[in-house]
Amino acid sequence: MKKHLDKVKNILEALPYITEFAGKTIVVKYGGAAMVHEELKESFARDIVLLKYLGINPVIVHGGGPFINTMLKDLKVESEFVRGHRRTDVRTMEVVEMVLSGTINKQIASLISSKGGKAVGISGRDAKLCIGEKYMPEIADGNGKLEKVDIGLVGSITRVNTKLIDALLSKNFIPVISPISESENGDVLNVNADNVAGAIAGALNAEKLILLTDTEGIIIEGKPQSVMKRTEV
Repeated sequence: MKKHLDKVKNILEALPYITEFAGKTIVVKYGGAAMVHEELKESFARDIVLLKYLGINPVIVHGGGPFINTMLKDLKVESEFVRGHRRTDVRTMEVVEMVLSGTINKQIASLISSKGGKAVGISGRDAKLCIGEKYMPEIADGNGKLEKVDIGLVGSITRVNTKLIDALLSKNFIPVISPISESENGDVLNVNADNVAGAIAGALNAEKLILLTDTEGIIIEGKPQSVMKRTEV
């Protein structure tokens, strides 16, 4: 009896939020332990479907770094590191895209669909959804001087075309997006999933951006002490 009363209480407490966000779009960046542990994966998929049933429009952007590392190792693809950063060459990029846009993307879409949702897996390259440019981080040399370093086919988002996402949402589909983009000249780029999620949330004028992560919040400029526990688009 107490268990049922607790469920009713939880629903009553959630009602104001359900009313507030009904009909709104939220972007969820899916990563970390929730992608690895079976129980968390199942819970994530159920929660996304529940949001849809409540009239909220979730858009999923996912990562998958650990799976990429495993596949690179299995395929015996050697990685070159530049001052602690992996350099993404063409062969590495092929593996990254295969894992993110192929295996992981379709697994997430399939899991959500198995819980009653209508999920469609797409890539940031599809319909030129995400256009990016090459990202060259500033890294200190041996003397502590900052200089830009070429780490290969790694990018940041410069433009988002929301037409494909809008079309899917209008038909009650749940978009599941891998963080692969293209440059203006057609180069394939691997982009940090947080960057992609933020860019898409901004372009959609989403009500909320939710980051599922293993860290306490958003670490700014690589500094653990700079943490934002909540962010709004």
